[in-house]
Amino acid sequence: MTLQDTSAASSSSGQRKMKQPLGRRISRALLRVPGLLPALTFILILTVWEISVLVFSVPSYVLPAPSRIATGFDAVSTHRWFQHIWATLRVALTGYVISIIVALPLAIALTRSELVNKALYPILVVIQSTPVVAIAPIIIVVLGAGDAPRVVITFLIAFFPLVVSTATGLLATPRELIELSKSLRAPVWREITQIRLPYAIPYVFSALKISITLAIVGAVVAEFVAADKGLGFFIQFSTSMFRLPEAWAGLGILVLLSLSLFQAVSLVQRLFFPWSLPKKLL
Repeated sequence: MTLQDTSAASSSSGQRKMKQPLGRRISRALLRVPGLLPALTFILILTVWEISVLVFSVPSYVLPAPSRIATGFDAVSTHRWFQHIWATLRVALTGYVISIIVALPLAIALTRSELVNKALYPILVVIQSTPVVAIAPIIIVVLGAGDAPRVVITFLIAFFPLVVSTATGLLATPRELIELSKSLRAPVWREITQIRLPYAIPYVFSALKISITLAIVGAVVAEFVAADKGLGFFIQFSTSMFRLPEAWAGLGILVLLSLSLFQAVSLVQRLFFPWSLPKKLL
């Protein structure tokens, strides 16, 4: 290919790009920058929210504007914020870790034994179908005040997706590999750790991401019922006192906390199990 042909090809490519509609070029530019489109969407929502509150003269005790919510952060000292955040985070992470410790062996037992499956799985479904909000007061009466009832409530909400998703991943192992391991007389523990679990890793991390957000939900639900600290308690108290900007500020911190924990689990998967991610997410 000559220099003239190369310049002609580049000029024709440039002409094709110029002929593309402006909207398509803008959309492609937005998609090239990670996180830019969600950020712009969020800014647009806040702008519409601010303008709507001003235009329709909505009272701040009904729906405060984002600018008023920003003042809610300053109305509470940094020390108090950290106290509430730590109270919620402590309960959520404790219940989350316990749910992992219980759910993974239970999922293995459900897939290894039909007797265990038929005996326990219906009970797990009944526990999951029972509204935790309804039994939360009973749990608190039985276990008393403190972190114990809140951890139990968090555990009950977070562990079921882990059990179901892990069991599904363990059963998704190709039958050829299982038959090969049996023909080689591999021990059961090697079949689980070296064959079934690697195939279940994508399912496990999908459940871990869901459960970490559910753990925050469980901690907040428990704080609504009985607590003297925590973001859930703070939101309920601020709402009862008609301090809506502070309540919305607490909700914003709660959302950021949940998103941060979700991203932390995703980061663990990217660092230690990158092969389990879809190629387009790598």
